[in-house]
Amino acid sequence: MLSRLRAGSARALGPVARFLLARGVSPDAVTIAGTLGVVLAALVLLPTGHLTAAALVIAVFALTDLVDGLMARTAGRSGPWGAFLDSTLDRFGDAAIFSGLVVYLARSGDELGAVLGLACLALGAIVPYARARAEGLGMTASVGIAERADRLFLVLLAILLVGIGLPAVVLTVVLGLLAVASAVTVVQRMATVHRQAAERAREAGA
Repeated sequence: MLSRLRAGSARALGPVARFLLARGVSPDAVTIAGTLGVVLAALVLLPTGHLTAAALVIAVFALTDLVDGLMARTAGRSGPWGAFLDSTLDRFGDAAIFSGLVVYLARSGDELGAVLGLACLALGAIVPYARARAEGLGMTASVGIAERADRLFLVLLAILLVGIGLPAVVLTVVLGLLAVASAVTVVQRMATVHRQAAERAREAGA
């Protein structure tokens, strides 16, 4: 379902991408602006308890993750630099969201929620690192039940629902689920790389 939503959003944002390109805006500029918007919204609105506004503003700026890709493909500028910049700045955005949540939950007295938020923050860095490290060694580790888009969608939905009046425990439960899913994803990727490494060792010894 989430992949269909992303595909539909990409089609809808096509005119936006063409509009920006026609005015000389580069995909890199959109990537940087989107990240700055996410970081500022997460670190200013979340700690102060403006959950609804934070979820909506972050969601809008997160759409730039689709726009910059569309712009790059339309302009024929897709390449390793754009992919590297996009992936690197995504980490800043994710860290800001969970850091803002940790501050908000700690201020609210929700110690469990704050701990789970920290777990999501740490595991959210390990998940992409495991894949990147595997690829750096010539292997693949793209498996897992907690891809970045899924984690972002769920945490923003939880923030929005609590912001409009649902019990705060909803956010705590979602953070717990995300932490578990992220941990499972790390284990899945480690197991995948272990199998590939073992196969290489057998082939080398054959």
